[in-house]
Amino acid sequence: MAGSSHGHTPAAWTGVIITIIGFCVAGAFMVMANPLGFWAGMVLTCLGGVVGAVMSSMGLGQPKTAHPAHQVAKPEAKPEPVTAES
Repeated sequence: MAGSSHGHTPAAWTGVIITIIGFCVAGAFMVMANPLGFWAGMVLTCLGGVVGAVMSSMGLGQPKTAHPAHQVAKPEAKPEPVTAES
């Protein structure tokens, strides 16, 4: 994945950082038995994905055409079946 620059964009970094912070907040409040803080952390975790998607749609993510897996290969001619020669 490192060769395709997967995740090396501002949208990816921002979304992941917000998600990790939300996960840590939810975990801390879960240990403290505080449901309101836990759900606030869960909202923050989901918000990280939304922020990443919005930033990606604004052009701060990796373009879809940059990834070689999205390019369709040309169909090759069908090879003839191999036959045993006498």
